[in-house]
Amino acid sequence: MSAEISSNRKARRDFHISDTYEAGLELKGTEVKSIRAGKVNISDAFARVEKGQIFLYGCDIQPWETASTWFQHESRRPRRLLMHKKEILKLEHAAAVKGASLPCLKMYWKNRRVKVELGIGKGKTHGDQRHDLKKRVELREAQREVARFNRQ
Repeated sequence: MSAEISSNRKARRDFHISDTYEAGLELKGTEVKSIRAGKVNISDAFARVEKGQIFLYGCDIQPWETASTWFQHESRRPRRLLMHKKEILKLEHAAAVKGASLPCLKMYWKNRRVKVELGIGKGKTHGDQRHDLKKRVELREAQREVARFNRQ
């Protein structure tokens, strides 16, 4: 059971993703209920390693409407990610390279737990983005021609 909650399509456009990692997410109860309601946005989310732990920044989980103010959470607070120590060290070394970052690619359910997929990304230049767009257009046109040829 791997149901996708949210995906960050902008990350694949803006970064060359070389490797991906799965991490658990430490959440409060009201955050889980908001995620079940679909009130999450990870378009600006990224991870950062601090003091041997890894945190997710920029993930926006809206407050749950029916919760009282005592149990409410902040919508954009840093959330701790749950990973093995070896994986955290690998990500720390990978992010230390100039121009590299750890964008959040998607958030999904796995065995009743919320998981986050992180990628090791190196920023694309404007020319790289244009090249990718050109390749997609050429591929689409070729598929159209093949479909048109097969119809005749």
